[in-house]
Amino acid sequence: MRIVGIDCGTERTGFGVIDSDGRDHSLVTAGVIRTNPTHALEYRLKLIAAELRSVFQTFAPQAAAVEEVFYAVNAKSALKLAHVRGVALLQAAEAGLAVAEYSALEVKMSVVGYGRAEKQQVQMMVHSLLRVTEPFASYDVSDALAVAICHGTRTNLSLAVGACR
Repeated sequence: MRIVGIDCGTERTGFGVIDSDGRDHSLVTAGVIRTNPTHALEYRLKLIAAELRSVFQTFAPQAAAVEEVFYAVNAKSALKLAHVRGVALLQAAEAGLAVAEYSALEVKMSVVGYGRAEKQQVQMMVHSLLRVTEPFASYDVSDALAVAICHGTRTNLSLAVGACR
């Protein structure tokens, strides 16, 4: 299954596309959509939407996975993040993708085995699981790939459990 993982942010939105059978994962592409923080939010959202649309059209994922909104101390930051998530969910729906949402805890447990793992640990495990040696552009990329890996692993587990019933 081809899965796109998305790590939403108003300045940097990470994306990662993997092929996964649930146990073995391979990197297709990954990157960061960068926006200018001095631009109005609506123009930043428009850029993120266009870039995600391009990723979906170019790499034809079958599913999308997005990290759930965390509860931030700063309500204004959480609202901006929710806007970006809305754009990502809309673009995925328009592309006809099934969308799954995971908490940061679920993603870290799935990839690292520890729900309170640091970003460096997540990045190290993503490198290992995807057998990638070159560094990623940022933690936004490794976080997006971790979300995709989490979905691939959980989808395979759900199918296996369903087959046992």
